Amino acid sequence: MSSKPPPVDPRFAQPGHPPATVTEFDGVRSLHLGTSWEQGAMRLSRPDAIELEYVQMMMAWLLFLPAPRRIVQLGLGSAALTKFCYRRLPGAQVTAVELNPNVIAICRALFELPPNDARLDVREMNALDYVLDPVNHGSADVLQVDLYDEQARGPVLDTPAFYQGCHDCLAPGGIMTANVFGEVGNYDKNLAAMTEVFDAVVWLPEVHDANIVVIAFKCAPQLDFSTLYERAGEIRRRLNLPARDWVDGLKEWMLDQQG
Repeated sequence: MSSKPPPVDPRFAQPGHPPATVTEFDGVRSLHLGTSWEQGAMRLSRPDAIELEYVQMMMAWLLFLPAPRRIVQLGLGSAALTKFCYRRLPGAQVTAVELNPNVIAICRALFELPPNDARLDVREMNALDYVLDPVNHGSADVLQVDLYDEQARGPVLDTPAFYQGCHDCLAPGGIMTANVFGEVGNYDKNLAAMTEVFDAVVWLPEVHDANIVVIAFKCAPQLDFSTLYERAGEIRRRLNLPARDWVDGLKEWMLDQQG
């Protein structure tokens, strides 16, 4: 995190929304919303890779759904997840929902987000409106939720009604991953809201400045760890993601629950 807010480029400072700004350090470009809080990052030498560990963890649904047909991202960030899913999972339709036009503009200009096409649909709209729209219900195999404003005190949408909408957007067997970060009370509040709605909710160990990734299942899975480790090896070979760490985290979570 930088000690002062990064400078504002007027191209990415449309009135009515926080400006989108960048800093660069040691070959990594980071996205901010006019403050020092980091909203995402991209290594300049590997623009299509996922740089941050917690963002990699947001892909943990791959352990259970190796070939999704539709992936929806709520909160674009630096477009790391959107780009990765679009480029590395060619069998999937990818939709990203982002309220701030400055974020969309800076991702197109400085984070190598490709233009919309037959498989990619980046929409400027409110994530709550998206999940409450019956047109979207039952349509997504995967929902990735990372919704933060410029102050990053906690998810900007965190009510049972919002998470019910997320649940409703998932197809049978669908999975949501969500980043929960911020003030201490946010963890319990979000986990309680998710648990109220989803059939099963688990979480992975805290990483990267207190980010916790939650995995919420529309239908509770069977956790067969030998199978999950096999899948993790395949994910590592195919996508170069540290999926074995995710399985280790799930096993740690289960042991904690039993203890």
